[in-house]
Amino acid sequence: MFDQLQKRLSEIFSSLSKKGKISEDNISDALRDVRRALLEADVNFKVAKSFISNVHQKAIGQDVLNSVTPSQQFVKIMKEELAEFLGGTSDNININKSGVTKILLVGLQGVGKTTTAVKLACFLKKERSLNCLLIAADRKRPAAIKQLQLLAQQNDISIFTGDNENAISVVKNGLNQVDSTLFDVIIIDTAGRLHLDDELMEEIKQISNLSNPDEILFVADAMTGQDAINSSKAFSESLNISGNILTKMDADTRGGAAVSIREVTGKNIKFIGNGETVNDLEVFNPDSMARRILGMGDVLSFVEKAKDLYDSDEAEKNHQKLIDGSFNLEDFQKQLKQFNKIGSMDKMMQMLPIKGIKKMGNVDDRQIVWMNAIINSMTIEEKQKPDIIDGSRRKRIAYGSGRSIFEVNQLLKQFFQIKKMMKKINKKGIFPFNFK
Repeated sequence: MFDQLQKRLSEIFSSLSKKGKISEDNISDALRDVRRALLEADVNFKVAKSFISNVHQKAIGQDVLNSVTPSQQFVKIMKEELAEFLGGTSDNININKSGVTKILLVGLQGVGKTTTAVKLACFLKKERSLNCLLIAADRKRPAAIKQLQLLAQQNDISIFTGDNENAISVVKNGLNQVDSTLFDVIIIDTAGRLHLDDELMEEIKQISNLSNPDEILFVADAMTGQDAINSSKAFSESLNISGNILTKMDADTRGGAAVSIREVTGKNIKFIGNGETVNDLEVFNPDSMARRILGMGDVLSFVEKAKDLYDSDEAEKNHQKLIDGSFNLEDFQKQLKQFNKIGSMDKMMQMLPIKGIKKMGNVDDRQIVWMNAIINSMTIEEKQKPDIIDGSRRKRIAYGSGRSIFEVNQLLKQFFQIKKMMKKINKKGIFPFNFK
């Protein structure tokens, strides 16, 4: 996520760190480079201009110029200003305490509204213990109703599909026929539409007037960059949009939509989708996202994702083993299983602000299968004392696991690298060894 933008900004910050003091001239030079990096990342031109202006005003203050570490102060100002542009604070769903909360999802074709509807229902069910009903109002895409039905069934979410009716009738009948006392939240999935399509825009306005939703959330594909920004602005001018959801944030997005959409529409990003499973929806945290964009890691999101799945007792044991140096391949294998519950290893690594972490190479989730096979082919002594695994032992382990000697060497190399990395994390005090 944001690899290109992170790389450019990292180069700019690195250049600043080599200067003893930061003058107004090199602040201006740095911000010119930052502005160029933002525009290359598809950030809206006006947003980039406003952002640079705000950072410049704060960065030329006396506190920065006289600071012992002026480059760090500059980065701090960048982070704070970027977090402010992204919304300042998290903005969750507004739940109607006196009745059923109605949420209307709108957006262009192909942005992932149907999947997002189910993700949102699962999130509200899990995090806030709310009983949700989905209304299938996408009558344009042939497979939309079946897709919603299948996902709803798989996740034990109620759904109203109606008969062969148009979208407005389905919404009307769904709201009238369903016993509202059984549900806390009703989520209406609508058809994707082009913002220039007057007929479909009129339909969505009628659905909005009919349902009188508590929330109208614009769902945008983060990969489309400037198009997502332009379409969100057009929708917000036609409907009283209350917030945005950005999908496909796990892809190699340039970051333009995330940085710009809130500033352009005046409405906060409430959620981001960062994967294909129904659990891959998280509350948007501006400060965490600013840190992620600037390459500072996102430990907060890691902790939030891990706390319900991670075995804190097992982690505490590993903590002690790291301290006394006895962490071995048996512990590593258990750790792999814990990390695999949290999500992809690659995502996890990107969330942690440890320098050089990318040099380790990607840990493909499929690798975990053969990593376990290799470790299972070792003797107890080899698992407990990895240093004794010489060339002949590696050859035997490779044969026993059905993997290559290269892969055995790769696993051992990654084990020692991760062990070293975890020591660094422990020293920094950022690894969540205990979630109690």
